Amino acid sequence: MKDRVQNINLHFSDFRSVARALTIVENDLHGADDLLKGLVFNNDVPVIGITGPPGAGKSTLVNALISQMTAKDLKIAVLAIDPTSPFNLGSLLGDRIRMSPHFNHPGVFIRSLATRGSMGGLSAKTIEMTDILRSAGFDYIIIETVGVGQSEIEIVGLADITLLVLVPESGDEIQTIKSGIMEIADAFIINKADRPDADLFVNSLQKIISQKGESNVPVFKTIASNGEGINELTDFILSPAKAKNSRKELLLAEKAYKIIQQKRMEGVDKNKLMQAISLSAADPTFNLYAFVEDYFDIRI
Repeated sequence: MKDRVQNINLHFSDFRSVARALTIVENDLHGADDLLKGLVFNNDVPVIGITGPPGAGKSTLVNALISQMTAKDLKIAVLAIDPTSPFNLGSLLGDRIRMSPHFNHPGVFIRSLATRGSMGGLSAKTIEMTDILRSAGFDYIIIETVGVGQSEIEIVGLADITLLVLVPESGDEIQTIKSGIMEIADAFIINKADRPDADLFVNSLQKIISQKGESNVPVFKTIASNGEGINELTDFILSPAKAKNSRKELLLAEKAYKIIQQKRMEGVDKNKLMQAISLSAADPTFNLYAFVEDYFDIRI
């Protein structure tokens, strides 16, 4: 029988302890597993996923939402995810710059993290870090994905409410239908709605939603840079009907799958893999599939 793990108590009033716990888990430092297994948290804390293409104004929108939500005395945690370079493994982590007005707010915790090569718009450790924030007693957790395009549908496996941010230049209705990311949204936000043809884009989008039988999915027009339309969006997020996710079992299964996937890949060192490929690829008869079978001692 496994030893009982001691409960870990975190609180949003102690940002330093929360930040330390996030660092331990993000970097898989000693004690990370025991920390996660000892968490005591509220599964009903809503996670808001904000996704959409680059340049849609996601960070500015998050900044505006924080202003509205803190005005209602809510405690907000934000995970802003930036892409990692596949070449130097660096990341700018620049989303916090747009949220700088809230840095010193006692009810707002903002953490940037890199994808570290993970696909799908999320960091490999996003699930665990989100649960740490749940345990700290925040009222809402906002996750802003990297904005990589259609592969961002991974956010639906984590978020209770998924908001898809678009701009009037996002393309015609045919291209909109083709995008798999359109099917994951609980609401559409047309940001920068002061641009030309914004109303035309909104009307086209509403027709497409209606044709797909999803007439209950709202479309909001916002100009996040000056707070226009944010009140209505905030009311939607805070409505009691949105606090419960009907896909809870599916979400838990997706989270469990990702955690198992991470555990299975723990022994794979990407730098060592690159070195091994570099040596093997010099052989004119090099075959990637044979290499993988030999390297991992598995059958594919």
